[in-house]
Amino acid sequence: MKYIAPSVLAADFGNLQQAVEMLNRSKADWIHVDVMDGVFVPNISFGMPVVKAIQRHAQKPLDVHLMITDPDRYLEDFQSLGADRITVHYEACPHLHRSVQRIRELGCKAGVAINPHTSVQLLENILYEIDLVLIMSVNPGFGGQKFIDHTYQKLQDLQQLIQRTNTSVLIEVDGGVSSQNAAKLSQAGVNAFVAGSFVFKSIDPAHTIANLKQAVAV
Repeated sequence: MKYIAPSVLAADFGNLQQAVEMLNRSKADWIHVDVMDGVFVPNISFGMPVVKAIQRHAQKPLDVHLMITDPDRYLEDFQSLGADRITVHYEACPHLHRSVQRIRELGCKAGVAINPHTSVQLLENILYEIDLVLIMSVNPGFGGQKFIDHTYQKLQDLQQLIQRTNTSVLIEVDGGVSSQNAAKLSQAGVNAFVAGSFVFKSIDPAHTIANLKQAVAV
């Protein structure tokens, strides 16, 4: 199964309800919610009140990506706001196993994200505990960045690690995903595709989502 997860970070915040309702009608599978604190990444996105507003209108699972320091403090809050899956960063969690355990105790699916410079080999001991690995294919913090080509090597390394550990996790990619690389990423083993600017800056976002869905169905 392949999942398209448009990131509302790239939506028009002045018409957020309209954007979420468009996603409800579209072929999107998840709604990706990027939460940034201006500390872990050099940007601030939105906090809990906006996530609550998104959840109020969303009819599809919320894929919450916490790009924040000390995410453990807020796991219960995001679960209460309707998060279906919560992804934390390897780089932000000194006690990653405990963070992941807490996410699952709350009834959410647990994901771990890694930045472009972080080796997938560091995930070996946590793969048994998680549902998803999020590979950042741009440096986190801003939308509209160019896809980092070394991501393909990281995907290959991650696939080998998953096979060696005999684990079963979804692979998600976030950053620079477009119709130009979606099929290649799918062939490289990616299950979930986060697309922000490519979707919301297009003339017809719903049509763009449909095209992405078709492109990754390989």
